Amino acid sequence: MVPCALQAWQTYEQELHGFLRKRLHTDHDADTAEDLLHDVFLRLMRQGGKFCEVDNVRAWLFHVARNLLIDHQRRRHPTVELPEELAWEPDDPAPVDSLVACLPRALDCLSPEDRDALIHCDLGGLTQAEYAVAHGLSLPGAKSRVQRARARLRETLVECCGVRFDADTGQVCCRVPPPQP
Repeated sequence: MVPCALQAWQTYEQELHGFLRKRLHTDHDADTAEDLLHDVFLRLMRQGGKFCEVDNVRAWLFHVARNLLIDHQRRRHPTVELPEELAWEPDDPAPVDSLVACLPRALDCLSPEDRDALIHCDLGGLTQAEYAVAHGLSLPGAKSRVQRARARLRETLVECCGVRFDADTGQVCCRVPPPQP
């Protein structure tokens, strides 16, 4: 373990643990707080020597803890029964299946730069940091490229595939195939 990381962990571990427990609100989430604290530690270890270059180690650790907590809470959203009128019958083609054929066509409509960013980061599993290194970009530059590519893909899906997005949530709600020429 890198000495600066060890020192930072020893200094802030208890404070981080209290931060996580307080935001989880219940005693039965004590194990969850421990798990999230462990994940913060793993992120710290993955930084290796780069962690010593961090200006404000406390802020870095709490930023990581906060992001992990947000991710955890997003995964715990309650599910709601789907109304019967929206239920999908196995004999019907799944709505997503009809989009599968359109995605390659939509990707082909994008610029090579946009297509490359989406294929590597969203479909290929490369992190934006890894993409930045592989393409000689700064991390903010890579993030901007991916975000612009996603926005252009969204526009293309609307135009070419008839995808519609819910105005409130921004999520795909339906597909109205464009008229055939």
